[in-house]
Amino acid sequence: MLPNAVEAWKPAELTKDYTPGDRALCLQLEDGTNLEHKIDPQTNSLPPLRNPDILVGENDLTALSYLHEPAVLHNLKVRFVESKIIYTYCGIVLVAINPYESIPIYDHDIINAYSGQNMGDMDPHIFAVAEEAYKQMARDQRNQSIIVSGESGAGKTVSAKYAMRYFATVSGSSSEANVEERVLASSPIMEAIGNAKTTRNDNSSRFGKYIEIGFDKNYHIIGANMRTYLLEKSRVVFQATEERNYHIFYQLCASSHLPEFKPLQLGNADDFHCTNQGGSPVIEGVDDAKEMCSTRKAFSLLGINETYQMDLFQILAALLHLGNVEVEERSADSSTILPDNSHLTVFCELMGVAYQDMSHWLCHRKLKTATETYVKPLSKVHAVNARDALAKHIYAKLFSWIVDHINEALRSAVKQHSFIGVLDIYGFETFHINSFEQFCINYANEKLQQQFNMHVFKLEQEEYMKEEIPWTLIDFYDNHPCINLIEAKMGVLDLLDEECKMPKGSDDTWAQKLYNTFLKKSDLFDKPRMSNKAFIILHFADKVEYQCEGFLEKNKDTVNEEQIIVLKLSKVCFFICLFICLFVFFISGQTLNLSPVFHKMTRPVQAQRDHKKTVGTQFRNSLHLLMETLNGTTPHYVRCIKPNDLKSPFMMDPMRAVQQLRACGVLETIRISAAGFPSRWTYQEFFNRYRVLMKLKDILSDRKQTCRNVLEKWVQDQDKYQFGKSKIFFRAGQVAYLEKLRSDKLKKACVRIQKTIRCWLTRKRYLRMRQAAITIQKNTRGYQARCLVAFLRRTRAAVIIQKNQRMLVARRRYQQQRSASITMQRLLRAYQARQTYRKLLYEHKVLTIQKWVRGWLARRRCRRSLRAVVYLQSCVRRMAARRELRKLRVEARSVEHFKKLNVGMENKIMQLQRKVDEQHKENRELSERLRTVERSRAAESERLGGEVERLRVAEEESRVKADGVPSLLEQLSFLRQELETTREEKEAIQEEARTYRVDTEKVTQLLHSPTNLDGEGRANTVVSPNKAQTKVGMQLESDIREERDHYQSLLSEYTRLKERHADLKEEMTISVITDKPGRRRTDSNYSSNESEGTPSSESAEGRHSLDAPHQDAVDMSVLLKLQRRVTELEQDKQTLQRHLDKREEAQQDQVKNAEKQRTAGRAELDLEALKRQELESENKRLKTNLAELRQSLTSTSSPGPGSAPYNVLLEQLNSSNEELEVRKEEVLLLRSHMVRQEVLKHNKVGGSSPKRYPNSLYSALVPGLKSTPDYHKLNEDGELWLAYDGLKETNSLLVSQLQVQDRRHEEEVDELREEVLRVREENRQQQQFLSQSLLLPQEARIEASLHHEITRLTSDNLDLMEQQEKQDKMIRKLKKQLKVYVKRVEEYEAGGQMERVAPGPEPRSPVGITRKERDFQGMLEYRRGDESKLLKSLVVELKPRGVAVNFLPGLPAYILFMCLRHADYSNDDQRVSVLLNSTINSIKGVIKVKRGDDFETVSFWLANTCRFLHCLKQYSGEEAFVKNNTPRQNEHCLCNFDLSEYRQVFSDLAIQNYQQLVRCMEEALQPMIVPGMLEHENFQGVLGSKPTGLRKRTSSCPGEAVYTVDSILQQLSLFHATLIQHDVDPELIKQGVIQQFYIICSVTLNNLLLRKDMCSWSKGLQIRYNVWQLEEWLEEKGLPDCGAKEMLEPLIQAAQLLQVKKKTEEDAQALCTMCSALTTLQIVKVLTLYTPVIEFEERVSISFIRTIQALLKGRVESPLLLMDAKKIFSVTFPFTHSPLALETIQIPSSLNLGFLTRV
Repeated sequence: MLPNAVEAWKPAELTKDYTPGDRALCLQLEDGTNLEHKIDPQTNSLPPLRNPDILVGENDLTALSYLHEPAVLHNLKVRFVESKIIYTYCGIVLVAINPYESIPIYDHDIINAYSGQNMGDMDPHIFAVAEEAYKQMARDQRNQSIIVSGESGAGKTVSAKYAMRYFATVSGSSSEANVEERVLASSPIMEAIGNAKTTRNDNSSRFGKYIEIGFDKNYHIIGANMRTYLLEKSRVVFQATEERNYHIFYQLCASSHLPEFKPLQLGNADDFHCTNQGGSPVIEGVDDAKEMCSTRKAFSLLGINETYQMDLFQILAALLHLGNVEVEERSADSSTILPDNSHLTVFCELMGVAYQDMSHWLCHRKLKTATETYVKPLSKVHAVNARDALAKHIYAKLFSWIVDHINEALRSAVKQHSFIGVLDIYGFETFHINSFEQFCINYANEKLQQQFNMHVFKLEQEEYMKEEIPWTLIDFYDNHPCINLIEAKMGVLDLLDEECKMPKGSDDTWAQKLYNTFLKKSDLFDKPRMSNKAFIILHFADKVEYQCEGFLEKNKDTVNEEQIIVLKLSKVCFFICLFICLFVFFISGQTLNLSPVFHKMTRPVQAQRDHKKTVGTQFRNSLHLLMETLNGTTPHYVRCIKPNDLKSPFMMDPMRAVQQLRACGVLETIRISAAGFPSRWTYQEFFNRYRVLMKLKDILSDRKQTCRNVLEKWVQDQDKYQFGKSKIFFRAGQVAYLEKLRSDKLKKACVRIQKTIRCWLTRKRYLRMRQAAITIQKNTRGYQARCLVAFLRRTRAAVIIQKNQRMLVARRRYQQQRSASITMQRLLRAYQARQTYRKLLYEHKVLTIQKWVRGWLARRRCRRSLRAVVYLQSCVRRMAARRELRKLRVEARSVEHFKKLNVGMENKIMQLQRKVDEQHKENRELSERLRTVERSRAAESERLGGEVERLRVAEEESRVKADGVPSLLEQLSFLRQELETTREEKEAIQEEARTYRVDTEKVTQLLHSPTNLDGEGRANTVVSPNKAQTKVGMQLESDIREERDHYQSLLSEYTRLKERHADLKEEMTISVITDKPGRRRTDSNYSSNESEGTPSSESAEGRHSLDAPHQDAVDMSVLLKLQRRVTELEQDKQTLQRHLDKREEAQQDQVKNAEKQRTAGRAELDLEALKRQELESENKRLKTNLAELRQSLTSTSSPGPGSAPYNVLLEQLNSSNEELEVRKEEVLLLRSHMVRQEVLKHNKVGGSSPKRYPNSLYSALVPGLKSTPDYHKLNEDGELWLAYDGLKETNSLLVSQLQVQDRRHEEEVDELREEVLRVREENRQQQQFLSQSLLLPQEARIEASLHHEITRLTSDNLDLMEQQEKQDKMIRKLKKQLKVYVKRVEEYEAGGQMERVAPGPEPRSPVGITRKERDFQGMLEYRRGDESKLLKSLVVELKPRGVAVNFLPGLPAYILFMCLRHADYSNDDQRVSVLLNSTINSIKGVIKVKRGDDFETVSFWLANTCRFLHCLKQYSGEEAFVKNNTPRQNEHCLCNFDLSEYRQVFSDLAIQNYQQLVRCMEEALQPMIVPGMLEHENFQGVLGSKPTGLRKRTSSCPGEAVYTVDSILQQLSLFHATLIQHDVDPELIKQGVIQQFYIICSVTLNNLLLRKDMCSWSKGLQIRYNVWQLEEWLEEKGLPDCGAKEMLEPLIQAAQLLQVKKKTEEDAQALCTMCSALTTLQIVKVLTLYTPVIEFEERVSISFIRTIQALLKGRVESPLLLMDAKKIFSVTFPFTHSPLALETIQIPSSLNLGFLTRV
């Protein structure tokens, strides 16, 4: 590199070898010019060497092997001009070059890409510096600062703004105040009041600022604070050519047409002197009116209201008018302002001051001496200067006030834990004329450079000490003497302040003092040769000549005090407070009495003047404070470079760049690094790169020793390198030497490979020629043989033809003769057959006639004989019947027959008489009890009637209150019309979709039908409409996909806002609890779902809708549900009214029934008498029943329930039971009678006499007879004793029956009591329900009553079902008994005699009882209120990893659905709503709050949510979902409620769970993707890596885990196995895999686009290998066609783009065709970043990139550079049928769900 006056440095190539002692070098420039470069014989210094091409364009300048100024300049030029890269690292400094055009590298996707990354992992960027500062603040617990410097137009303000935007985006705020938005809102305000257009920059900051962004313990932004330095006040009154004043003035003029700005009397910017001096009032591409709107919005966001804003704008407008005030010259020493000056009039009106006072003091000045005060007129020049000084002073005050208010708005009440400071300050400046401003700026840069040098030196020292490298002192430039020259005691600033205090001090006298003090005494101070009013200071960057004129005036910064006094008397309150106190909040419109304030302020004027600090002193103090702040932080440096003065995009002026590089300290950093060991490699990196220099025997297990051996072998001078603990340190140039050795070794290897390949190719060509010769010989000989064979074939064919021809003639003649013979034979045989057939037919007819005649004669004889036999039989039987009839008549008339029938009737009559008496007594007791119950029932009825009357009155009152319902109904009708319109549109769309589907099916059938073989024309005819329809279908599918994406994105945004709302509500709750301990919130009316199920929530919703009809945004779904609920409530109200009427009628009927029962009790006595008459007919009835029973049993073998035989059996069974009870009593009497007869006989045989009984006993036994003295006569046969004994048995029997009846009666009384209690409870519930319903609107009351009644009826139905089951069991038992009885009756009739009943119980054979398996309905019953317990056990406390892993997949979903089925079966909508809403809230709580970051938990509940959703569809009864159901499953369908709306809610919940699942996958895969897909090298030593600079990959996060592509595959396998284990739908698994591969592709491609070191041929090979492994994983899991491979297509094409040839236009066309999945920006970015790793690779030329851009110009694509790594594809949940039967599901005991009952 040769020095050049125009280009700074020019590259050249050595054409002749240099040997020590040569006086000149033979060189050739790039343009082909040959020249000789003379070598200085004294120094023998050679020109600096260029770096190898492989190192050109490095991200870090310290990675260059040769570190010097030309290498730095060349590297920056290559990156900026050729690669369009504006950021480059230089050690710890980020060099930013202004591109002068907008480039897409600051979007949110770029911020997300740099977030969380190490500083060395990505390409240089301002976001990387900001991320490094943010991470170090969190890791080291130390404050950070980012120092942005550079000259005007270099892009300092933009860099600082993007750094703050990064902090605001990444960290966010911890509260709802959105502090980050307010921090960003300060930028447009400060740009408006502090930035202006200059010749170098359209948005140049004319002040320095240091912004401290505060963070809390969680590192969220909580506030900010701003400090400003050295505002350029002179710009308010003066602008150079092509420059502008501050932006705010032009924004005011551009908005002057607005009504609120009319009183300011503004106009065009060209009309004001303060804005038209530069002659360039408009900036291209900037709309000042829009900028004004942004500024006002920023003011409002920072809490500066409209009143304050208008006061600010009023002062600014007054300054514009003040600049237009013209001063007339009255004499040489005096001036005046005309009385009618319009601009001064407007100025005074706006400022609220007197015109005469202001015009007077603008042209006069008050001078004070020790004895007197007098007024001195001012000349025109001094008057104009006084006017301008006043304007500058007012603007400075206004600027300070705005800064203070911004700081107040950004101040936080939370304690600041740490901060990051962003310093945006002017860089080193040197102009043709340098004044006081440039002196202060360069002084500040000297201080910053000193701090920078110390920091760089400190870092170098720490690095060497850390690696235990021998430390030698590095000499670096120390600018401390220059700083002492400026700020030390009796330095430049002290002399300036001293001169300002002198009464007659001037710039000339101050210059003489400088000459006398520093000239020839300081090497850094000098005097220009041709001037006595200037001085020169040698700064660290360059010599600067300062003009002394104006130094004193600017340092004093004085303004006429009388003018300030006039302003303080202003009537504008804001202006008064602006001058009295910069931070006073006042009430608008309040009048202040300022006279005391004025007097207090005017007294110490002289003291204030004496103690007022000069501008230089203030700036020095603030600079010292800034340095103290910076020294207490960890600094990060951003040096902004202005590439050219023409503002041309991506064009670099080398001289201007070198000047700025020297000024900003970049070259000093390079010099310090080059003085030591600038190149640093880890042992592993060195081994991977230079493994080609080693032999197999040199490779040891110890990498450090291996590297040591290699370096000792190849580098003889050990001073050129040093071995640290973890790195190898190289001197400058050693890496280039090692690269040369590596290149030579690779060249030798390439030559050997080429030799081997060329040998292989030559041998292959020889073998191919030999094989060709053999083939030709073989074909020739074959041809000759084939000719001979053809001749032989022709000869043999002629012989065969002759033979066949002759045979054909002979065969034809023979066939003719044979055919004629056959014809004649056929005719003769047909004639004979016809004759034979006629003869046989005649004989058959004769035989048939004979057969029929003979049969008729035989049948006639048989009938005659049969009639005769029957007649004889009837005569004989008649005679026998008459004989039997006469015998029966005689027997019937005999007396013995009647006696036999009436045996035992007397005893039966006596027994029935006694029983009737007992019944009379019992009836009387029951009547008394019944009267008591009736009286209590009547009292209760009266009380209930009063209560019902009171409720009716309350209902009337509620009707009056419900008059507001019609308005709501009108709104609902309007919404109903809109719903109908929407439904019609939906039906139209569905109809179009169905039409399209039918057309597609038709076309598909046509394509697959065999008619496609008819010809090419028909195929083309079919294909063309198919293509059109396919295109329409693809369009429809894309529209549907977009709608789904939009819906799910809205859902995810809604979820995020809902979570935000929940967080805010929780914070508000906590704050309320903290402030007011006695106050508690209630959630009685709260529900997470919009479809509320409780009346309280409905009423609240109704009131809200009535109270707020003016709301703009109406929730359609809520209003539709409200409409439907109102309709249901109207019906419910009518039902409730009817129910109340029925209850009243029922009470009246109960009273009537009680009367009827009393009447029936009296009639029972009469009924007992009639029972005696029925005993005689009982026997006949039993016989008749028995006959019917036999007939029923014989007619049907197995009668079933409901059939006629079954009913007959049931009736007979009941009658048999009644008869059995009666017969038991008779059996007892007969038994007693028989026993007594046996005893009597025994006594007669033994001679004993029966026991005597008194007459009283007999009289008691027979009350109708009187006692007679013939006692012994009456008891001759012992009849009285027998009667007494029988009576005793009868009494005991009656007593037992009476006890049984008493027990039954007590049971009935208990049942009646329970019934009364139940009725009371029902009444209480009814009263409570009515009282609650009366508080509701009319429709809600009707709906609530209807639901209550439905619930009651459902519970009654369940009770009846249980009773019916019991009755069915009893019937089955009785049927078995009945069969036994029937069998015994048949045995009795067959025997012909009645068996006597044994005295003991009837012996029966034991019958085995088998328990029938209960038929479950697939429901789970639970009590009301158990929902929380159910969900706690089933959702909240269930751990998929521990307990649920052994369950049936989807078991929680099945259990919840079975509970839902029972609630639906019970017709309880409130229970259904509570269960569903609680389930949704519980799942959300588990996913979002507790275990939302656990992939296994999220996948488990995603599977269960989908299964529950599928169950809602499968059992909904809809035809589309039940076609695969079994009949049993169809019986389990929901019967009472339509839950289609809840299906949508659960679908949304599933979408949220899926999105959370994707976030979990992204969090797990994110740290693995870049190391595994890009950084890890599978082919060690083959690909290698380029040398890196100071920014190592582990600089920010040491000790990171090493990930490979195998780690990614293991994680993917874990995801897949977990999803399979939880039985997630296969289609959903495919969508999840697609999302995973999209994440891998997007993250990998984004990092590839942002990392220059990854864009090489070898890295493309590595990426393709990793992609192949991912595709193999898909094949292994059986997912090759799921669509995941297509997600990797952009990454595959990027890898191919790195490997294809990139030279010719044909290559460009092929490349454009290949890269269809990449955008133009991405293709150009990859080609631009393409960097050769080895010297055999070539860079992509700029012409080739322009060819690519031209070919891709018409492509329609996304304007974004990076892929959206946060994108989540829309998900669908296709219906999956479950074959599992609900009744077969068993609940594990580990779930603790014992309170559930299977139904």
